[in-house]
Amino acid sequence: MKHLKIAILALLLITSFSNANAQDKENPWMLNFGTNAIDISTNSDATSGYFGSYKFDGNDVNVIPWLSRVSLTRYLGKGFGLELAGAMNKVDRPWGAGSDVTFFGLDLNVKYDLNNAFGQTGWFDPFLYTGIGENWVGSKNGLGLNIGAGFNAWISDNVGINFTSGYKKVNTPVDFKMFQHSVGLTWKFGNKDRDGDGVNNKEDKCPDEAGLAEFNGCQDTDADKDGVTDCCDKCPDVPGLAEFDGCPDTDGDGVQDSKDKCPTVAGLKALYGCPDQDGDGVADRDDACIDVPGPKGNSGCPYKDTDEDGVIDIIDRCVEVPGPASNEGCPEIFVDQETVNEAAKGINFDTGKSAIRPEVSTILDNVADILKQNQNLQFRFSIDGHTDSTGSAARNMELSKARANSVKEYLVNKGVNANRLTTKGFGQTAPIDSNSTKEGRFNNRRVEINEIK
Repeated sequence: MKHLKIAILALLLITSFSNANAQDKENPWMLNFGTNAIDISTNSDATSGYFGSYKFDGNDVNVIPWLSRVSLTRYLGKGFGLELAGAMNKVDRPWGAGSDVTFFGLDLNVKYDLNNAFGQTGWFDPFLYTGIGENWVGSKNGLGLNIGAGFNAWISDNVGINFTSGYKKVNTPVDFKMFQHSVGLTWKFGNKDRDGDGVNNKEDKCPDEAGLAEFNGCQDTDADKDGVTDCCDKCPDVPGLAEFDGCPDTDGDGVQDSKDKCPTVAGLKALYGCPDQDGDGVADRDDACIDVPGPKGNSGCPYKDTDEDGVIDIIDRCVEVPGPASNEGCPEIFVDQETVNEAAKGINFDTGKSAIRPEVSTILDNVADILKQNQNLQFRFSIDGHTDSTGSAARNMELSKARANSVKEYLVNKGVNANRLTTKGFGQTAPIDSNSTKEGRFNNRRVEINEIK
């Protein structure tokens, strides 16, 4: 067994140099001959019957080291084949009257080539099989069921090494189970030249019609006189080019007419044979501005910029007035404190409350518009809240902060960048009028907006 394993390994290493494929319709027959081993490794305690009494002791494997298995397989199609196999062996065990038992099997199996399911793997050609057979054990015989797997390792296009291993249940008067393994040489053959013109089917472009070797097995016919024989010409009635299998390229742009969306005008392969005059990647037939580059999303035309400030109209908030992109195309107006103060006059609150009064909303809308005219973050403002002297100082401090936050929230909701605004509360500490009068207290309940220098 040791020498057999070494021989198998050596043969498999040799096969790694082959690129041959599996049995197919070009080689429908496969002949295999080699040696086999049977393995009846069961712990049977039978005390009677044809095999007598035996126990497994490591000697249940028997190998016939000479020609002891022959099979012939016929390819049926779609990966399936039908195999007739015969094998002989013996069981080296003194069963019965103490003489060796001869084994002979004749099997009919259906084989399936796994390359048909997974794609060709070159030299490695695995398969599965199942079938039935008649088995003779000594003078007894009976049917058996077979199932197994194996592979062919192709050394050349037609010769390879076969290894098969399978399970067999033998139904003789005393039923038993066994494994049968075999290794041998395999040879595939059959109809390699169907039309008999001396060109193998694999290289024959016209495998069913005799032709000439110089025309790849086809006859010397070229109806359109383009130098491509009719057998290989995909456009046999129209002169064409060999690189396109005989089909034409009318405009000579390297794109054959059948794939050219502009077959009469030379163009680019990337644009399916259509030209692009302005080089913007949009074919002229789809380009609304063929002389001016523009994005595909705008039909090959540049986006409009009415005020020519570098900010296209679709994102320019001031379409007709130039302004920097940092200010969304609008001009930057540098707001001074005097302007803000004038706009922020009258941001007053009801006693004890921080809610924005209805009439104050108009004032804050105007303030927001002014602040948004320049969104540069270096122009930052402090929103300062104040109260009158009504109530405790601690309560008034919290109330002033709440008023400042209410104003900030309103301005942010109107589009002023929150990062430009901070809030402070001063409570009752910075009155601008007397707290002795109703009017004075109203003036002190206020919010001021001051630039942070």
